[in-house]
Amino acid sequence: MITYPQLKERATIGVTAPSSGVEEGLHHLLTSAQKRFESEGHTLKFGQTAWTQDKAKSAPAQVRALEFLEMMNDPEVDAIIPPWGGELLIEILEHLNFDELPAKWVLGYSDTSLLLFAMTLKTGIATAHGVNLVDLRGEYSDAVTAKWREVLATEAGGEIEQVSSEQYQLEWNHAEPTPCVYNLTEPTDWKTVSGKPVLMNGRLLGGCIDIIRNVVGTPYGDVKAFQEERISDEPLIWYFENCDMETTDLKRALVQMKLAGWFANCSGILFGRSPANGPVDNYTIEDVYKEIVEDLQVPVAYDIDCGHVPPQVTLINGAYAEVEVANGKGRILQRFI
Repeated sequence: MITYPQLKERATIGVTAPSSGVEEGLHHLLTSAQKRFESEGHTLKFGQTAWTQDKAKSAPAQVRALEFLEMMNDPEVDAIIPPWGGELLIEILEHLNFDELPAKWVLGYSDTSLLLFAMTLKTGIATAHGVNLVDLRGEYSDAVTAKWREVLATEAGGEIEQVSSEQYQLEWNHAEPTPCVYNLTEPTDWKTVSGKPVLMNGRLLGGCIDIIRNVVGTPYGDVKAFQEERISDEPLIWYFENCDMETTDLKRALVQMKLAGWFANCSGILFGRSPANGPVDNYTIEDVYKEIVEDLQVPVAYDIDCGHVPPQVTLINGAYAEVEVANGKGRILQRFI
């Protein structure tokens, strides 16, 4: 059984940094986000870790874990959105008592996706893979990004549909943010390996593959137990986004997951657009995707709105989803059942 939190209309958002915080020279990103949220009737409650950054982390692991737990257990905090991802979230996992976590939305991506992944696997509480806090500081959000509020406000038993973007951002231009933060200039094109329309049904699970691959074989990556105990062995739709890996490293990660049984009951795989995926010795990302289809005999769609090349849809770990990709467009219907 999956437990779905629900975001209320005027919410208090906890801002803690379980991975990287924001260095002093960029504190204006947090204050801008605060003004934006307050203008919409929300309140941001900042933890100390949001404002600090040194040695690739916001604070020592136990400090980060304690602040996260305090916010999760604070009755005034309705949801948690970290400033952004980072590098060393994995350090805090052993300091978290997952069994005592209340049902509360946690939203983010990149390194944050490991916290989301482990939390859903170990507790059955749905978590939200989507936009970071600092990307919500603009005058408004594009239609795909803005959907996060509606997704998180969906009640248990309800459903929410999202569609692919019209344009995406090719590269970051931090010096010249637009009113919606992103510079959306390139036409979006969701693709399938077969070149034909595909339809997938199953429970969503995934995140940044660079990060979540590191818990294969650990208590924080027990996919089999999650399927047996939480979702009655329903098939999974995996979604991945690749931040830094070249094709050979990505393939190694996918083979490791396969050998660990993560794809034993899989109805399809979605890959987000990526700034990485560089070829190695003429071994291209298209080769990787094609080999997955041949090996697992499941449909694969790629260049979807997910990850480090915005905008991105809000994907709920644990939700039952129907995913349709055809003619360069995508539709994701998530049911909170």
